[in-house]
Amino acid sequence: MRAHTLDELLFHMRAIAKMAPDAWGVSFARSMLRQSRRREWHPTSKQEAAMRRLVVVQFEEAGEGQLIEDG
Repeated sequence: MRAHTLDELLFHMRAIAKMAPDAWGVSFARSMLRQSRRREWHPTSKQEAAMRRLVVVQFEEAGEGQLIEDG
């Protein structure tokens, strides 16, 4: 698994804000998107860790992004 850049995490926050399984995930993703509009904003280490966990849970554990090999 490779580490996502901040831009990639924020890109995924848009989808998570719409389809997170719980209210906390939706609220957190929306908050990160709002804050990211501020000039020179960077998430705290705790916020970044939470963003990474949300992306892993939402996408990578679901198997998205895996290549399908031709048999």
